[in-house]
Amino acid sequence: MRFKDQIHFIRRNMKKNRLRVFMTVLATTMACAFLVVLASVGFGIQKTITDITMSQQIVTEINVLGQENGKAVKKSDLEKYKNVKSVVERTQVYEPNKASLGNRTNEDSAIVLTNMNDEVKANMELDQGRVARTENEIVVGYDFAKNLLTKKEADAYDKELKDHQGDMSEVKKPKGYTKDLLNKTIQLSISKTNKDGDVEKTKTYDFKVVGITKKPSQDWIEDTNIFVSDQFKKDFSTFLDLKNGNVEKNINVYADKFEHVDQLTHDLTDDGFYVRSVTTELKGVNTFFLVFKIGLIFVGFIAVVISAIGIFNTMTMAVTERTQEIGIMKAIGASPSIIRRMFLMESAYIGILGSVIGIIISYGVSFAVNLAVPVILKAVGGNTGAEDLHYTFSYIPLSLVVIAVVICAGVAVISGMNPARKATKTDVLTALRREL
Repeated sequence: MRFKDQIHFIRRNMKKNRLRVFMTVLATTMACAFLVVLASVGFGIQKTITDITMSQQIVTEINVLGQENGKAVKKSDLEKYKNVKSVVERTQVYEPNKASLGNRTNEDSAIVLTNMNDEVKANMELDQGRVARTENEIVVGYDFAKNLLTKKEADAYDKELKDHQGDMSEVKKPKGYTKDLLNKTIQLSISKTNKDGDVEKTKTYDFKVVGITKKPSQDWIEDTNIFVSDQFKKDFSTFLDLKNGNVEKNINVYADKFEHVDQLTHDLTDDGFYVRSVTTELKGVNTFFLVFKIGLIFVGFIAVVISAIGIFNTMTMAVTERTQEIGIMKAIGASPSIIRRMFLMESAYIGILGSVIGIIISYGVSFAVNLAVPVILKAVGGNTGAEDLHYTFSYIPLSLVVIAVVICAGVAVISGMNPARKATKTDVLTALRREL
């Protein structure tokens, strides 16, 4: 019997019992859709966390937190490693400071001393302008201008915050300085405090703004930093204690490509450095979600196994109803392997058809969930952070589709094995008398 004739025979027999086959396919469809939608939640949450982690920092950046035995981390020791594009050492000064532009002031910024040449190599991302080239030039954060307020604006804003008990979601923040900040000269006053927090002395510098950093990836993050060339370290050190004072030093290593971050992270770790990078953060997340997704797929697998009972019953009834046809096929020379294959193909067809329809339904459900859940959360949570919801609640990758089809088709074939084996053992004479 030709393969084409086998397919025609299977389709003809399935059409005889359309309702029964339909109900069996429907059960398989629901089980497959349940498996895919359930597992897609795990994939969706993992994708959200991964995207947020990747967007919150430069993917080629490796934070060096320290070294074994408390040794001081030296920039020169890090530059010797393979695939290192740049090593940036930043000193963040937390002493009180005030940036002034005309009648506007900003007292919410942190001063960051850094080597501008190293920042260029590390591809410092700017929204406008360029990096500083001389010691009197600075780069400011994207939100620096928004915090340049007049005394009247600052007082009104503080009063509203006090009235609303610090709930910033209920208070409209002033727009701040809305004109072009590039090439403007600001006066930066820095104070030195003692152990009790009292100001001992203050010094004022004039700086020209030549660059503005790129907008932070998340709306709730504010970048108001002031990046000053480390050429000013000598001047600052005349009245600030940059070694033991109210400062924080950190060193970041930048790989030349993202593909080299993982290897570079391992190399630094093996040599006794305590480091943190995108790969180290995602490693633990991926391990957790691997176990989580396996658990969800297992729960969905149980539903597919339950639907397999329907396939087993359908195929058993098919063998019983086609006893005479089986006898005729065996009488004209059909081998047991062909008969077995035909019934297995029929059960596999039910499994594959059910899984395909189930996957189509799953994509629809996934799309609806990603649209509906943010709306529900906004309605329940009010306006707090509602505009910042950019999460993926359900995500169906190609790998999940393949897993679902393999599981459904595999379970369907296994369910049809016993009825198929029963069909091959049918006695010809008994079958022709329509008896078992």
